[in-house]
Amino acid sequence: MTISPPTTTTATTETAPLDFPEFAWIWNHALGLTTPVHQRRMARWLSARWRQHERECLLMAFRNSGKSTVVGLFCAWLLWRWPDLRIMVLAADHALAKKMVRNVKRIIEHHPLTKGLKPPRRDQWAADQFTVNRPGELRDPSMLARGIGGNITGSRADVVVCDDVEVPNTCDTAPKRADLRARLSELDYILVPGGMQLYVGTPHTFYTIYGRAPRAEAGESRPFLDGFHRLEIPLVDGRGRSAWPERFPPEKIDGIRRRTGPNKFRSQMLLEPVNIADGRLDPDRLRLYDDELVYTEGNGEATLTLGGRRLVSASCFWDPAYGAPGKGDGSVVACVFTDEDGAYHLHRIRWLEHDPAALAGAGAGAGEDEATQQCRAVAAFLRDNHLPSVRVESNGVGKFLPGLLQKVLAEDGLRCAVVPTASSRNKDARIIDAFDAVLAAGALSAHRSVWTTPFVAEMREWRPGGGGRDDGLDAVAGCLAAEPVRLPRTPGPTAKRPGAWRGGGGWKAESDFGV
Repeated sequence: MTISPPTTTTATTETAPLDFPEFAWIWNHALGLTTPVHQRRMARWLSARWRQHERECLLMAFRNSGKSTVVGLFCAWLLWRWPDLRIMVLAADHALAKKMVRNVKRIIEHHPLTKGLKPPRRDQWAADQFTVNRPGELRDPSMLARGIGGNITGSRADVVVCDDVEVPNTCDTAPKRADLRARLSELDYILVPGGMQLYVGTPHTFYTIYGRAPRAEAGESRPFLDGFHRLEIPLVDGRGRSAWPERFPPEKIDGIRRRTGPNKFRSQMLLEPVNIADGRLDPDRLRLYDDELVYTEGNGEATLTLGGRRLVSASCFWDPAYGAPGKGDGSVVACVFTDEDGAYHLHRIRWLEHDPAALAGAGAGAGEDEATQQCRAVAAFLRDNHLPSVRVESNGVGKFLPGLLQKVLAEDGLRCAVVPTASSRNKDARIIDAFDAVLAAGALSAHRSVWTTPFVAEMREWRPGGGGRDDGLDAVAGCLAAEPVRLPRTPGPTAKRPGAWRGGGGWKAESDFGV
């Protein structure tokens, strides 16, 4: 159906239809309320988007700003102007969606202009859906409430209002965020051509669906709501002025900031995409770099540099797991280099997975088992990064891997030490001890490639005892906590070696005496 604004009056009023801001003012006036400046701004913005056929919209405003009330009035105005419209309200849960539907029902019952919309039959006036008096006979109700986890297959809507679909319960882990995005993507099959999507909410995570910029570490190449028309109204503007001074004077704002903490205040009141919970590991303390390793030999000496700085030591740690694609714990290998000034450089980190197709016939010699596949990947990692040794977590699944890795390295002609390492300390304590000092000192840098892996998201969301993903953190903590291996300065053998500084060769000194 076509949902363009009509040029004639509707059957619900004998006078020329009012625009939405006036409709909202009449409602507030009837209740003896004023319409705050920021709510008038929301009303004008919604009206302009509708008139200009801009059907992808995002409204973000600080908590308790009345944004859901304004959107509820907007829905009532739409049904007053175009009674055949079908509006779906989608929220984090069904109860929250019902709250908006009940609010719109109340407006229709009591607004001076909409009383004729209420149907005579009670079964058309339910708590979570209703149908107004309308000229058309349509299968779907005028307004319908659904939770984000509910079944919306088969429904059709001209307007979908996504009211607070992002809350901690739908976005506090990476799997939940992926599920939320997948469910919201289904809206394309619900909306009729030319239908309107209106998102209303505040960010609850650094990886919010409302973000302006893509998060490479979360696998985004563009923002989730890319191209949406946006209106953002934080509680405090750039000059420190309150958006609603009558309700939120400076002293009350300061009190909210103290009680809720800086992260929650920034997220819910200033609309900044940060995690509400205070994190222990802040990835913003990492220094980003793009330089690659440069290996050279000259005057009988081997050197490894990074961005012109000479590297003096390296540590590599492999925290193994089964490596099934998309399942279970991650099998992660990482390497950290130290330069002459004592700065740390997290140069590479890699999540290892085996190829199920390569397992076919492994027992008959036609393929390679999971462990051998991972060992070959680690061998390539060691060669590519000129690493002289690797520590392998030998607890659990890693018991037999050091010997297998040594065998693979020998087959590939790589001279590299394999050091089995058994961990007895609590993992949370290991991670804290490894990261706290170097992050506080600003001494840890990370290559740009690291930012495209899950590592940065793990840092941002890690909480001691939180039970979240920490496979990458554990591997890097193993590098930072390990005693670094000093890089040899003399070139080694030249045949099949990842780097001549790995050693293994002898050296000759001239002397004037016999032995």
